[in-house]
Amino acid sequence: MELDPIQIDALAEFGNIGAAHAATSLSQMLMSPIEMTVPEVQAVDIAEMHNYIGSEISAMVVFQIQGEVADGGYIVVSMPRETVIQLTNLMLGTTDPDREINEMDQSAAIEIGNIMISAFLDATAELLGIVMLPSPPALAIDMAHAAFESIVAQLAYDVNDVLIFNTELTSEAPPVYGSIYMLPNADLMQQLFLMLKRLMEPLA
Repeated sequence: MELDPIQIDALAEFGNIGAAHAATSLSQMLMSPIEMTVPEVQAVDIAEMHNYIGSEISAMVVFQIQGEVADGGYIVVSMPRETVIQLTNLMLGTTDPDREINEMDQSAAIEIGNIMISAFLDATAELLGIVMLPSPPALAIDMAHAAFESIVAQLAYDVNDVLIFNTELTSEAPPVYGSIYMLPNADLMQQLFLMLKRLMEPLA
């Protein structure tokens, strides 16, 4: 999907509003000030995603988009191993940065993903004037491209494009990085761009 400059600006605004609310929720959970920004937004054909996902071990927390847009698609939080462990350490007060992902990290990744996506969808849905809710989460841990391919193989309906919100979280610790992948079905994608276009028109 080719985006024009107005669509890119609209998606960036959409992502940053969602990210700001996600950061507030994470700050409350972790009891530590956190800022979250979306410095880059892309719209990518799902068949080309292998060009945008690496081979590092990552945790992907997967949600179905529900609410007024029932069966609207999926939304995924992807966090590299280092990010998962750093956030777990912050969450639990532990300090070992070099371990492999364990059950404690898996539980933390699900909880962090749940907080982030609930806040992200709530804020962006309020912006657009619709209700979007996440399903209960599922977790995949693997090389990032393999985990994503596994998710795509289980999609219950056609998804053609992926909206990638590359995120940066900053706190008292070094910055951590991750991505939010939104895989809307064709109807929801059309709805999103129509609503975003209306929102951006007064600014044009």
